[in-house]
Formats: sequence, C-alpha cells, structure tokens
Amino acid sequence: MAAWDEMAVVGRITRPHGLRGDVVISPETDFVDERFVPGATLWMRAADGTHTLKIATARVHGGRAIVGFEGCTRIEDAERLGGLELRVPEETLQPLGAHTYYQHQLVGCDVEDTTGAQVGKVARVDGGTGGRVLVVHGERGEVLIPLTQAICTEIDIAAKRIRIDPPEGLLDLNEVRHRHDLPADGTGGARGRRRQPRH
Repeated sequence: MAAWDEMAVVGRITRPHGLRGDVVISPETDFVDERFVPGATLWMRAADGTHTLKIATARVHGGRAIVGFEGCTRIEDAERLGGLELRVPEETLQPLGAHTYYQHQLVGCDVEDTTGAQVGKVARVDGGTGGRVLVVHGERGEVLIPLTQAICTEIDIAAKRIRIDPPEGLLDLNEVRHRHDLPADGTGGARGRRRQPRH
C-alpha cells in the first residue's frame, strides 16, 4: 500500500446522511461520478492508523457524494467518520491531458521566476472552475500566483519545479500579509509587521 503522504486527496466526509450509516462527502476531484461508485476503495487515516473503506452504495446530489460504506450501517458509525479525509493511491487516478495537473502534484513544488530567483514553495492550490491560484510560502510571506499558462510558463512535476513569468507588480499585488502598526509610544500588543502565519 502506498504511503499516506503519497496518496491523492479525493474528498472529505462532512456529516452523516440519514440513520443507516450513509455519509456526505465533499469531493476534491473533478471525477466525482467515476470515483465514488459501489465497489471502489478509499483510504482514511484515524488515530489508530490508515484503513480502507469500500463503497457499498453511492449517488451524487448537489455536487456532493452520498455514500454508504461496507460495515457502516448505523448513524453512530457515520458520526465517527465525520471530518476524515479520503485518499487514493496515485496510480488509480484518471490520466490527464497536456498542461493539466492534479493539485497534490503541485503542492511542494519550488517556484522560481525566469531569472532563477526563488519565490517560495507551493503550500496549496485554491479556487475552482473560475480560476485556480497557487498559494506560495516564501521569504515574502504568502503570495498568490494565478495558475495560468501565461504566468506559470514551465511546470516540471518530476523535478518539483514551477517557473513563472509574472507581470510587473503581480507578486507585490498578491502578497498576503498581516500588518500591525506600533503605537506612537512603541508599546502595546502590536509588534510591527509580520507575515501571515500558515501551517
């Protein structure tokens, strides 16, 4: 079995559905109908380790999957699954076309500009069909970089590297920071400017 950190996230269990052990899953995949089907196996990690869940019943409603797992027949069973992340081994993922990537492939990539200057490392990918952005953590703090071919000119998944050619001022414009101004006497709880704390 693949290591947990090497698996791809496909959804998160949000809450029970009904009284017979079904759950509602918020999907993090573009292939909801193909991923959440009877007979499919998903992986979850609890306090006692990583376990598999086999889907017994499934349907999609309002963009979310309503799933029943084998051995989960009571609402109490479903409640224990609430909040758990669901993953699958990378080799089970659907193949993608050119210039298309799974989010987990982008997370952890080093980001540099066309001169080779380091911008930071991709912490996560935000956004949906309206447009996605790379959330990059580096010396500048947190920077948001649109995930477009015009800006992300080279993505090398094998080397975990993304080269960007941002328009002038983009990095400054999209820099996310908390700013705290010191009082005139230099006292108080504020401690000057600091970068937004992220994991």
